[in-house]
Amino acid sequence: MARRITLIAGLAAAAFGLSACTTMGTGQGVLRAPSGRERVALTWKSISGMSGTMTATLPDGVLYTGPFFQITSQVSRDVLTPLWTGWNGWYDWDDWGQGPMTEFITRYSGKVLANLRAANGEHMRCKFHLAKPALGMAGGGAGKCETTAGQTLDAYFPPA
Repeated sequence: MARRITLIAGLAAAAFGLSACTTMGTGQGVLRAPSGRERVALTWKSISGMSGTMTATLPDGVLYTGPFFQITSQVSRDVLTPLWTGWNGWYDWDDWGQGPMTEFITRYSGKVLANLRAANGEHMRCKFHLAKPALGMAGGGAGKCETTAGQTLDAYFPPA
């Protein structure tokens, strides 16, 4: 009985841990169409904070969906060791944080790229600039998308 309770508690904790990392949000776009400007519904879901899936629903009901990725770079703190000479680290400067010298530092470009696909085979490519890159899509941002048919839209994501 105790083993069963431990297993259930472990599964519940794992489920909570996975759900705690998932963020979702909505946005809106304005499609520049021959008939004028039309609204586009946008949604996104991220598990890692750096990537996830995005959906765009055009006014005619065509649904585009696919992956998005935030562009980042990483460098190991130990590679930067020569920079610490005489300073005992730079922990008091923004963005460097605390911790051992073997951690990785992530540099956020603030850019997100997405490649969405519709059931009819059309694609939509998107590029966004994040308002708060360390928060990923949850920090909000804006950008543009373009379909293979040549339609363009301006997109906006408020902070989640």
